[in-house]
Amino acid sequence: MGVISSWHRHLPRYAGEFIGTFVLVFIAAGAIVSDVVTRGALGHTGVAIATGLVVTALVYALGHLTGAHLNPAVSLAFAAGRHFPVRDLLPYGLAQFGGAALAGLAIRWLWGDVAHLGASLPALSAGRALALEVLMTFVLMFVITAVATDARAVGHAAALAIGFTVLLEVMVAGPASGASMNPARSFGPALISGVWAHQWIYFVGPPAGTVAGVLTYEWLRRAERQ
Repeated sequence: MGVISSWHRHLPRYAGEFIGTFVLVFIAAGAIVSDVVTRGALGHTGVAIATGLVVTALVYALGHLTGAHLNPAVSLAFAAGRHFPVRDLLPYGLAQFGGAALAGLAIRWLWGDVAHLGASLPALSAGRALALEVLMTFVLMFVITAVATDARAVGHAAALAIGFTVLLEVMVAGPASGASMNPARSFGPALISGVWAHQWIYFVGPPAGTVAGVLTYEWLRRAERQ
């Protein structure tokens, strides 16, 4: 009963993560599909801008309600850094993957099975794509930890810092590794399109990078205080 009561009490937070992840994946993957349908009207830069802007908007909209993780790898890293209760990892993960799957369905219904529904696909070898995903998520989580957990950082600018980081990383790494940085973002389109080639990269790389990012920032913070 205690577990059920806890889930019921926190249901609005889980619903917020579901909605937020749906919007993130719908925009990020949908921008890729839209670019193909319109024969390059957005371009790679436009896809990167759309992804960065939706992250910025969602952090502003949901940061004070759910923390705006929108990413199982971010939730895992926050738990590793003791900024998030372990008991919430499962419901957050279910909400995030569920929202991503619904986004994949919505994209397919609107545009059809175009561009594998914006699924994350590497252009590099699997090993290099994995290394790039680890690096990109390390940088992303390092920034998130700084602006979201350190009182000395400029709090009201957190959404801009995170969104701009995502924008720049998608612009740099998108054509090479897919710049997923998020297992849920990759899962939704892959599930609905049935494209599973190399998807393990996006389930291994982002969690490794985010955990390394949060632990590195925590080490720097502890060292600075000594």
